[in-house]
Amino acid sequence: MRIACPLCGERDSREFSYKGHALALERPSEDAGFGAWDDYLHNRENPAGWTRELWFHDFGCGSWLVAERNTVTHEFGKVELAENVKEAMA
Repeated sequence: MRIACPLCGERDSREFSYKGHALALERPSEDAGFGAWDDYLHNRENPAGWTRELWFHDFGCGSWLVAERNTVTHEFGKVELAENVKEAMA
């Protein structure tokens, strides 16, 4: 598999570490109820098809990335810097 790092270009996926679903960027507020925190920490969907994931470029630029990936074919789509995604969500 190849991942197109926005800073380094297309690289082998062995340079990166998978860090989970990109929902981690949607952290509830500190005063959110138990249900919101339970969902955030424990209840995840496991879709077959396109999903958004967090990846870390360990053996490259050290950037956090949000990548679209098809969980069936392992094809990568759009890859963005996580800081840009988080800013767009704010």
